Amino acid sequence: MTDAQLVIQSNREIGKNTYEMVLTGETGEIRPGQFVDIRLPGYYLRRPISVCDFAPGRLTLIYKVVGHGTEYMAGLTPGAALDVLTGLGNGYDTAPSGERPLLIGGGAGVPPLYALAKRLLAEGKRPRAILGFNTADEVFYPEEFQALGVPVTVTTVDGSRGVRGFVTDAMDGGYTYYYTCGPEAMMRAVFQKSVTSGQFSLEERMGCGFGACMGCTCRTKTGHKRVCKDGPVFVKEELAW
Repeated sequence: MTDAQLVIQSNREIGKNTYEMVLTGETGEIRPGQFVDIRLPGYYLRRPISVCDFAPGRLTLIYKVVGHGTEYMAGLTPGAALDVLTGLGNGYDTAPSGERPLLIGGGAGVPPLYALAKRLLAEGKRPRAILGFNTADEVFYPEEFQALGVPVTVTTVDGSRGVRGFVTDAMDGGYTYYYTCGPEAMMRAVFQKSVTSGQFSLEERMGCGFGACMGCTCRTKTGHKRVCKDGPVFVKEELAW
């Protein structure tokens, strides 16, 4: 974990109520699937945000405006400095991915899969992605995945773009492993339909973000675990679903 002062380089809307923020500074070591915790002036609790992309001295976050804190973030302009805890949580493990891993993201769960896709490609794997949204105006980042060389299927609940329905409607058996992040209902459906093992990045309300407050515990087959410290990534076989 690194406590960093990072400077906003850009902060733009890329989908309905969805923003991409690029930060620069000493970010520390980060792995795909980890998250950051942002202190906002006037707010008691930090805001946990998954990491979309990273490079030395540069960090890309994507967040959805869902409350007062993220609404405040959406109004921040380039040049503003933020106090950010980086390198939080356990990220994705690429070792068991096989040659053809499937990345399944829903809405605000899409961002961490982008950095994961880059890591898998660097390891010589051939990932493909299913990105699920409610409507066409919420869709973001399919072109960015495609620019990496990752085949992408977009699903929308109302059929206004891509495949009509849910991410599970686009799943087939042609994958060796899978990684997923999104709403719990979506991930439970993936859990039920999947034909291999996989890894799930869970989302919970967090107090501290580093395991001290126990506020984000979830039930697993081996007892209660802290999503922020023991996760957010859990393997399929751990989950009591």
